[in-house]
Amino acid sequence: MKRFQSSVRKSIWAGTLAVLLLVLIAGCAGNKNAPAANKDAQQNANQEKNQSANTGEPAAGGTFVYGRPASVNSLDLHNQITANNAFAIDKIFEPLVAFDSKGEIVDWLAKSHNISDDGLAYTFVLRDGLKFSNGTDVTAEDAVFSLQRHLTVGGPLAIAAKVDTIKAEDNHTLVITLKESYTPFISELSNFSNGILPNNFGGVSEEEFFKKPVGTGPFVVEQWDPAGDLTFAKNPYYWQEGKPYMDKLVYKLIEDDSQAINQLKAGEIDGIESLALQNAEEIKNGADTTVVTNGSWVTEQLFFNTLDPHFSDVHVRRALALAIDREGLTKALTFGYAQTANSLLPTAIPYHSNDTIKALNFDLNAAKEELAKSAFPDGFSTKLLVASGNSTRAQEAQIIQAAGKEIGINIEIESIELATFRERFFAYDFSAMLNSGQADSPDANSIIAFQTDPEGFSKSYWTHYTNEKVTKLLHEGQKTPDGDGRAKVYSDLLQIVADEVPYIPLYYPDILKGVRSSVDSFVVLPNGSVRFEEVHVKQ
Repeated sequence: MKRFQSSVRKSIWAGTLAVLLLVLIAGCAGNKNAPAANKDAQQNANQEKNQSANTGEPAAGGTFVYGRPASVNSLDLHNQITANNAFAIDKIFEPLVAFDSKGEIVDWLAKSHNISDDGLAYTFVLRDGLKFSNGTDVTAEDAVFSLQRHLTVGGPLAIAAKVDTIKAEDNHTLVITLKESYTPFISELSNFSNGILPNNFGGVSEEEFFKKPVGTGPFVVEQWDPAGDLTFAKNPYYWQEGKPYMDKLVYKLIEDDSQAINQLKAGEIDGIESLALQNAEEIKNGADTTVVTNGSWVTEQLFFNTLDPHFSDVHVRRALALAIDREGLTKALTFGYAQTANSLLPTAIPYHSNDTIKALNFDLNAAKEELAKSAFPDGFSTKLLVASGNSTRAQEAQIIQAAGKEIGINIEIESIELATFRERFFAYDFSAMLNSGQADSPDANSIIAFQTDPEGFSKSYWTHYTNEKVTKLLHEGQKTPDGDGRAKVYSDLLQIVADEVPYIPLYYPDILKGVRSSVDSFVVLPNGSVRFEEVHVKQ
């Protein structure tokens, strides 16, 4: 769960706050073979063009300049999770299976996959003629090396399945055997972190490799300033014939959303990765601009550091949850591009239970009564950490500040630049913060594990929230086959989280990208990324 613009993968910006409100994924564990919808990833990508801003014929060549709120500072796919890096990594490395704009699993570098009846053996057959961007052939041994390296490194999107063996049966066939069934596995293999790289880094050092990596993706790194812009050039060996259409893709650092808007309108850039919700209509109705949307896998949330004495008190957390009018906040700030959240899971993710969860809805009297039960019945003062440069987040903070004041909680808004914001919450140096949680794959576990596992990489998304029953349900959900049983597990888990509110789900925002009207085939994925191999600009 996890990619986020202003935080981890999972996104601090409204755009990467993306949340797939449209999707129900195809069942994973029960699939023996790639479903009919997965016949061919390239055909599927072509069918997704109904998302694009225009419908002109592809025009090869040119440069696409994409305004982004944060620079790319690492391309190591196994050690990264934040959107600024993830959505550059996925242009270079590609996984065996991927997900489309509807969140459905499709074969990608693998032309087919098969899951054994007991859910323990996963067999993948690679596409014919696959090459890396340096022209060398891709083999099953490369996939073995890549996945073994991921197992060794672990990282923020570690392979959670208990893997027994990963073997290359021949140059084109890979078999992964698990020690025990793990329902989210095929979905999690679609993560960018499971991309395929050359065996033994192609003979260079690890450090040297990730400065100018070699992958199967549509683009290769041409120039890169880790504190500024990144320029990609097209991969001449890309497996999708004729793609990418653009010769170059430039990730341009624009930290302020108003500056990004002005540059888009002036034609200085071709697109904006993180379009603030309040700017959507302006861009949608612009003479030379338009908006491309999709639902997303993101939940905008208020997070509490449960190591803080105030927010270790469940009554304090419940009081603030009851004091915030989430429906009013959503209506005021999202301009019809979001849905009020009751559950931790976005409605596009299976088992979200958003319509059945009993959330702590707005009730000031109940909020005051709840605070009276706490160790701080007379109120207290605290700070709310927010990343600067995002006007939607700033307004959210003000609404939350006003809600706290109504029940005697004085909230000081601490707005700091994005890089420092990340450093602070990674170090648990906050009392409360505004951020978003985002799934990396179309399975409930993608968010739930990241936000409820106190022993995981993020320690329950840096809240350090710990509940033994929740942890037990988390692990049960990972082993339970898809169906009513798994639905019950997650419904029980999500209700406990809704009652104890280590974080308050606020809303599920749509993904919004601003582009020039000349941009065509701009396909937005539910995690907030874009398939740039499809994009072209009408001449």
